[in-house]
Amino acid sequence: MVIGILGILAVGALLVLNPLAQFQKANDVRRKSDLAQIQRALEVYYQDNNKYPIVATAPYQIPGVSWGNSWQPYMDVLPQDPSSSKNYVYYSPSGQSYYIYASLDRGSNDPAACSGGLCSAPANSSINMQTACGSGGDCNYGVSSPDVTP
Repeated sequence: MVIGILGILAVGALLVLNPLAQFQKANDVRRKSDLAQIQRALEVYYQDNNKYPIVATAPYQIPGVSWGNSWQPYMDVLPQDPSSSKNYVYYSPSGQSYYIYASLDRGSNDPAACSGGLCSAPANSSINMQTACGSGGDCNYGVSSPDVTP
């Protein structure tokens, strides 16, 4: 009888806690934090160089450094997406503004996600927002330089 009650309580706890949703939230929090850290580093880079690193074509990463590698003196490690099937997208065609995108696991269920669950590509770009963030999902979260909106 006691084992049966404990089993029911355990099942109820799993339903309430929903471990998959908790992992998704944790990964999404990490993605948002990563992009905020990259933003801060890009602002320091801009102060040093009077422009942001220029990237207008795939693979949409900061020139000379791959995601997950050192970007000295701006960051010890340039973060990479916690999922191996997803990646961050960095875009700056002129060096005067930039956009960084990620694919949140919770998609449009996250209040910070882009409107409609898919970010709009910057004007005159060739970024496919449904594939650029990797095979794991659409680019549905973005941050940008202060002069533009993602």
